[in-house]
Amino acid sequence: MEYKGYTAHFAFSEDDGGFVGHIEVIDDIVGFHGDTVEELRAAFEEAVDDYVETCEKLERSPEKPCSRVARG
Repeated sequence: MEYKGYTAHFAFSEDDGGFVGHIEVIDDIVGFHGDTVEELRAAFEEAVDDYVETCEKLERSPEKPCSRVARG
């Protein structure tokens, strides 16, 4: 799953009965969850938007994941 250059890693949680995920390839820990794929995607996009907005409020640049991944 990708949104605004950020990539999500997610898995199904037997304990929660839904999906849990986090934004990959950044040092900050940003998680999200949803009971369906549609909810998961919406939560991921909201998490990315919130991450970028929070970084702006803290007057620091959000990490850019593409700059940390070697492309080949």
